Amino acid sequence: MKYASLVRLVIIVGLIGLIEVMCRTGVITRFTMQPPTLILRDLADILVSGRYNAAIAKTLTNSAIAFVSAVVVGVAAGVVIHGVKLLREALEPLFATYYAIPVLAFYPLLIILFGIGDAPQIMIGFMLGVVAVIVNTLNGIDRVPRVLMKTARIARLSRAATARRITLPYAIPFVLTGVKLALAYSLIGVIGSEFIMSTGGMGFEISFAYNNFDNATMYPLIVLVLFTAIGLNMIVRRWERLVLGRRGMQ
Repeated sequence: MKYASLVRLVIIVGLIGLIEVMCRTGVITRFTMQPPTLILRDLADILVSGRYNAAIAKTLTNSAIAFVSAVVVGVAAGVVIHGVKLLREALEPLFATYYAIPVLAFYPLLIILFGIGDAPQIMIGFMLGVVAVIVNTLNGIDRVPRVLMKTARIARLSRAATARRITLPYAIPFVLTGVKLALAYSLIGVIGSEFIMSTGGMGFEISFAYNNFDNATMYPLIVLVLFTAIGLNMIVRRWERLVLGRRGMQ
């Protein structure tokens, strides 16, 4: 185990242990939060019982759709925008301030456009993730050496062929950074929108448990969301290291 990973593990275990002691000694009351060991026990009971399987499947499915859409559209848009100088100059101020805009504020509009259902939640996740992919794709393409672009012109490659064979392969480290951000943003967007208006999903169940002071459900589901995000991020990071290793860029 690397030293940094060991330090990270010690810090996490230490914080969990501190919270456990505070809960057991009454510094944090049971009405506010149960000890982490009991949270894990309640989470195991929830997973074994399967009573929230439909909610978990709904959230993960919608997040996956939002994530894949954000990556595909984001990479394609990044390539197109990079090739049109005027378009990029017009959009760059928007990209710079995009995340200062509360995307969830558009939820009523999305309900009008798409109706009450999964589509508005997917769109929120997509809107949060797609710009991260576009910006990182643009940053990666900016760093492609001019000699490679000249080679593409000499070989008379089309824009699509140039992107496929030269620019995107060279920009892959930046694109993968956008992919990791899109993964987190898509999950945040879907779960956040489920808090506002939904009849299912993990966000809805967490909100419902919170309003009913059901800590035995709320905290385990929050921990499940945390574990899910960490697990998915580790998978993407592993894939990133494999891709970069094959290209000699790790």
